[in-house]
Amino acid sequence: MRVGNHTKSQKKAGKYIEAVIFSIIFFGLFIFVALRMGPLNMLNTLFNTAYAILIDTCLYIMALAIVLGALAGLLAEFGVIDLFNLILAPLMRPLYGLPGAASVGIMTTYFSDNAAILTLADNTKFKRFFKKYQMPALTNVGTAFGMGLMVSAYMATHGAQMNINLFPAVLIGNLGAVIGSIVSTRLMLISTKRIYGSQTEALTDDDVEREQEENNYEHSIGLRILNSAIDGGRSGVDVGVGIIAPVVLICSVVLILSNGSFEGKSVFTGAAYEGIGLIPWLAEKIDFILQPLFGFASPAGISVPVTALGSAGAAIALVPQLMQAGTASVHDVAVFTAMCMCWSGYLSTHVSMMKELGYVELTGKAVLFHTIGGICAGVSANILFNLFF
Repeated sequence: MRVGNHTKSQKKAGKYIEAVIFSIIFFGLFIFVALRMGPLNMLNTLFNTAYAILIDTCLYIMALAIVLGALAGLLAEFGVIDLFNLILAPLMRPLYGLPGAASVGIMTTYFSDNAAILTLADNTKFKRFFKKYQMPALTNVGTAFGMGLMVSAYMATHGAQMNINLFPAVLIGNLGAVIGSIVSTRLMLISTKRIYGSQTEALTDDDVEREQEENNYEHSIGLRILNSAIDGGRSGVDVGVGIIAPVVLICSVVLILSNGSFEGKSVFTGAAYEGIGLIPWLAEKIDFILQPLFGFASPAGISVPVTALGSAGAAIALVPQLMQAGTASVHDVAVFTAMCMCWSGYLSTHVSMMKELGYVELTGKAVLFHTIGGICAGVSANILFNLFF
């Protein structure tokens, strides 16, 4: 009894200590931000940013997920995923350690957003190509290519507006992102293989039963198109709903800490996307490390990849301002592209993506390895640009 009571006392003490530590950190950060922005402005900015993210980002992602879920359903129904698996397996396995079907996920995320790969992962015809240890790595490989087209197009078109040819820099950035994605995915696979082994199939008994039921019904081509598209779109709705809470909560906080100027006398109005610039300010303190790695023309350049931790869209919006101010060069655009594309707001999506895949306990590993992958992407782009230009 004494041992049991002692154990209970330790658990209670540990719980109280945890509560004290959390309260200090939480309320300390809350008061710190409130003192800089003003309590009312801080709350208004938090709510307005959350609302803007919900309307501008989450609903957009849901719409993409529905459309791409329908597309994934069609590709699976008519054997296109099988074809990609056959053709690209010799390339995907040596580079990523994944089946060729994963290339479909790369394409869908490149043309849309990180979460698009989840609509594929929920499809049994896609899932049956994978072992269990490979499934968590879909978060890493999907995020590395998420919003790739948008980031690349934004950089290139703004270069044209300023009469600067940024296409070579954007291309180098894409190559850097590929290298970063390989590093991130491979590190994740090393870890998950130790946990799940290399032979366990990704498909569960329920998945097999569901696939058999689907295959037992013979329909005309028209019905197959309609049913597969609707079923895929329905899974996209589930994905879109699942990511709303994590994206709104995490991204709102990260943007408040990333946007704005920490040292300047900013005027806060409570509008969306205002912030205190704490994260870029902290990054400037270690510029002596960052500059050799990424070769930024100015310490201000670090604000772009740091902001990309929370939102790639917010990060690339900084680039024209930096270039017009002369604090970013063409070289920097290559590094920006690589890191914005590879990270693409992974702090705000990794949690929800891992939860939707059913591997929430591995979220910490996924975040750590993707952080390393994004750094490798930026370093690779820096080296490649200096090598070719």
